[in-house]
Parts: sequence; structure tokens; C-alpha cells
Amino acid sequence: MPVAVKLNHIAIVLHRPRFPENIGAAARAAKNMGIEQLVVVQPEDFDPKRVRMMATKGAADVVDGITIADSLQDALTAFTYVIGTTARLGGQRQVIGSPEKLAQELIPLLPHNRIALLFGPEDKGLTNDDLRLCHKLVNIPTAQFASLNLAQAVLIVSYALFQASRPPTQEFAPRLAARHELDGMYAQLKDILVRINFLLPDNPDYWMNRLRHFLTRLQLRAKEVAIIRGIYRQINWYAGKCYQDGYEDGRQGRASNPPRPNPAEPD
Repeated sequence: MPVAVKLNHIAIVLHRPRFPENIGAAARAAKNMGIEQLVVVQPEDFDPKRVRMMATKGAADVVDGITIADSLQDALTAFTYVIGTTARLGGQRQVIGSPEKLAQELIPLLPHNRIALLFGPEDKGLTNDDLRLCHKLVNIPTAQFASLNLAQAVLIVSYALFQASRPPTQEFAPRLAARHELDGMYAQLKDILVRINFLLPDNPDYWMNRLRHFLTRLQLRAKEVAIIRGIYRQINWYAGKCYQDGYEDGRQGRASNPPRPNPAEPD
């Protein structure tokens, strides 16, 4: 049975974040997606109280385990593969992938590699010098407004990795109706539609073929065919009952109200 790939070899690296609230929100986003390692490089203001407030109790362990680094080079020393994030394209930023494509490439590397997801300052992002330390770049596609909050960017990339790490779901494969079950259903349908004059008795197959094509696209299951055939039987029973009730009511009416003789006719 397939199992989920653990993301314990992935770390979020925040380079020169400006606000402690963003650090806390990034910690919470990473924790939501199963990433528990957070490295903070040269933060402008690392206020533990404000960091914890945004991280909430759920991500307190991520905050407790934060590593503070004095330089980006030192922060990345232990990692074998570094992914840089960038909103700007062109120039030296050519090797770009989407979060989803990146995730598919990273999952096979996880068992034997430590991987860093590198995010730059909120106002400027990563510089070209920062990106030279990266093996690959990732860009989050947006509409006309490309600026994302730091924690939002962390969440999107982490979510792509989390989704790729999950075991593939086994799609439910129902038992479709067998040929003899379908043929029985079509025979009942044809009989009823002819009897109510929806189909012309001299050429019923023309419209029946269209109904067959329509129902075939539905990929009917055996239980669904049984339900449909049950409806046919009920319609047939009810139509017969209505006919019989009307016939008997008519006979009773004629018996209780015999026709009056025509005075113009001789006895």
C-alpha cells in the first residue's frame, strides 16, 4: 500500500525577513503542510513574542526549533539542493518552474537529500547573488498583481510539495451493468414508450438508438439499472391499474344508470 512521503528533509529558509509577524505566519504555513524546519537568516527584527503570536500554539514547535543564521552561505551549508523563489523573470532568472512541477521533481530526491526552499525579503525578494546559490528557481504564477505576502508564498510552495508527497488515491471502480442487464432495461423501455405512443410501433428503433447512445454515456452501474427497471415495472403496474380502475368504474356507472329509452322508438 503506498504511503505518504515525509517532508522532514525540507526546510524553509527566510532570508532577511523584515517583520516577526511574517516569520510566525510562515512557520504556521509550513507546519500546516508538514514542514517543521525553519531557518531565518539575518532577520531585521526577531521578536519571539510577536513570532509566536502569529505562529499560534499549533506551530509552537516550529518556532522553538528555528535556526538563526548570520549569513545565507552559512544557512545553506548543510543542504544538498536549494530552491530559490522569485517573482521577477528574465535576465539571469531563466531556469523557472511552477510549484507543482517543482514538487514532482523534488519528491524523488527527499529520501537522501536535504532540501532548502529559499524565500527573500518581503520588499525586494532574492538578489541575483542570492540566486547563484540556488540549484533551481520557482515562480508562483499570478494575475496582473504579482506581489505575494511572504507567508502566502511559503504556503503555496509548501502545499504543492505536500500534495505531491501524498500517496496516490485509489479510484473507486464500480461494477458496470452487464450486457444482459442493459438489454433487459432497453427492452422494457422500448415496450413502455411504444405503449404510451412516444415511439411509433412501426419504427421504434430510430429513437431507441438515440436513447441507447445517451444512456451509454452515463456508464450505468448494475444497481442503477436495477433501479431504472424497477421504475419501469412500477409505471407498467400503475398504468394497468389506472386502466383497470377506469374500466370497472365505467361498467359500474353503466349498470347503475341504464340508458333511458328513446320515446321516439317503438316498444
